[in-house]
Amino acid sequence: MIKFFLRARIGIFVAIAGMLFYPTTYAEDIEAYDYQEVEWTQLMPEEDLAALLNPPDYLAGIEDGSQEDSVEAFGNQEFDNETTNRFQQALTSTQVVKTFENKPIRIPGFIVPLESSESKMVTEFFIVPYFGACIHMPPPPPNQIIYVSVEEGVELESLYDPFWFEGTLAIDTTENAMGTAAYRLEHVNVQPYEG
Repeated sequence: MIKFFLRARIGIFVAIAGMLFYPTTYAEDIEAYDYQEVEWTQLMPEEDLAALLNPPDYLAGIEDGSQEDSVEAFGNQEFDNETTNRFQQALTSTQVVKTFENKPIRIPGFIVPLESSESKMVTEFFIVPYFGACIHMPPPPPNQIIYVSVEEGVELESLYDPFWFEGTLAIDTTENAMGTAAYRLEHVNVQPYEG
């Protein structure tokens, strides 16, 4: 499971770094509101990204489906190899990029619901870079999760639906059973993703 998860996560980082998420149809809207369009990898310190893109050789020796094949088992081990230790730390890193504090940003992502209103609107959620994060596999590092609370709520028909999120980014850690976010988005505008 950890090997599948890490292969998927590394593929996502590479795809995001390649800007596969970004259409050009909204360029005028971005300029009108002065939102900085942000890639997920920009929210991660360079040393964390470099560590995650350089998984340790140790993982190749783990049998798929074995007891060792989990993020938890990997996290509980101690290694004397600096590369492996740095990789292990990056999986749970709360280190942020401080230049994004109070910046108006625009970022694509998926909703992981945390709280809903009686009318079934999602009022608290995490924004994550890829579908299934926190639900079908271990959560991304905290510096790849953004917490949102919106009183009016957001209509979510399917967890598969991607969105554009606009708002002011704050550096603030929020912990939940689903994961930990190192960022919070305020004054949020949510739009369906159209590419």
